[in-house]
Amino acid sequence: MLMAGIAAFGMLYSTQPLLPQISSAFGVSATAAALTVSAGTGGLAVTVVAATWLGQRVGRVAVMRVGLVVAVLAQLTSTAMPTFELLLAARVVLGLALAGVVGVAMGHVGAEVHAVGIGRAMGLYVAGNSLGGVIGRLVTSGVSEFASWRVADAALGAIAAAATAAFVILLPASEQVPRRDQTERVRPDPRAWLRVDVWALAAIPFLLMGGFVGVYNFLTYRLMEPPFSLTPGLVGLVFLAYLAGTAASVLAGRSADRFGRPVSVLAALVLMGTGVLVTLSDRLSLVVTGLVIMTAGFFAAHAVASGWMPVVAGDLGPAASGLYVSGYYGGSSVLGAALGLAWSGGGWPATAWTVLALTGLAAGCVALVARRRLGA
Repeated sequence: MLMAGIAAFGMLYSTQPLLPQISSAFGVSATAAALTVSAGTGGLAVTVVAATWLGQRVGRVAVMRVGLVVAVLAQLTSTAMPTFELLLAARVVLGLALAGVVGVAMGHVGAEVHAVGIGRAMGLYVAGNSLGGVIGRLVTSGVSEFASWRVADAALGAIAAAATAAFVILLPASEQVPRRDQTERVRPDPRAWLRVDVWALAAIPFLLMGGFVGVYNFLTYRLMEPPFSLTPGLVGLVFLAYLAGTAASVLAGRSADRFGRPVSVLAALVLMGTGVLVTLSDRLSLVVTGLVIMTAGFFAAHAVASGWMPVVAGDLGPAASGLYVSGYYGGSSVLGAALGLAWSGGGWPATAWTVLALTGLAAGCVALVARRRLGA
């Protein structure tokens, strides 16, 4: 499962540090180049619920194995695409395939691992997600220092292929029998789809993930321009700030237990907003500091909100988590690219203030959910 996380999340965001080079290679705007990230996350968002259902029907192991293999093929194929449109098409296929991993993996760990070791097993998978995101960005940015974006993305594809091979070989056979009858399945209450608090909570990951991905998408452009003028390899090192989310997620979980979910999420949003404000500085040290603060705040909010969804939308059964994940990657796809309009129109100040507005809207959603829950 560690290998699955490394492969999946390495590929999903591999083009993020390469956006300026992709813009130059195909003669497209920053907003258009960001679609290479959004295409993958968008494909994942629209099929993750279906992938969860497919895993129950035909077996999670088979779905994950096939998903990763197809994703690796799409990753490697995308690096040879002659036009920007074909590149986007390959990235969509990659996202569709990765839904078979992201939509199934956590449920697989929960069902297969003995209760004594489930915490360590889930921790390994989540660590793989984080490591994959960092490795993917560091590899592509580092290789692009002396080679084209195609070579850089292909290098990451080769690493993902090795991780996928290890996953296919090492993953034990499932102890769970796929369910083909409907008698044991949780039947969601249709009325839950009409509740305002359910949709308000689903909007939180949509807004936050959109702002978070947008910051990382377009900060790459900013740092390669004056007054910073960093090389692609040095810009890639900035993505190490992503690791701040690991510790923040653990601390946020403890905070939620002690102070409650609404207070913990709102505190995390204040932290995220503060970090975004600090990135407005023209000093590199402050920009990096702000990025670390923003990243910690985002992951803290995500860690608490994701655990809140099954509580608020429990009547939806397994669809509750699917709705959250769809909102999470939908925000990455739609808003992560749309923030390019702010970047093109007003540079980094416009981008940062737009992310702050999204954070404020998320805070409003938190307040609405909390009020509804108290009223109930």
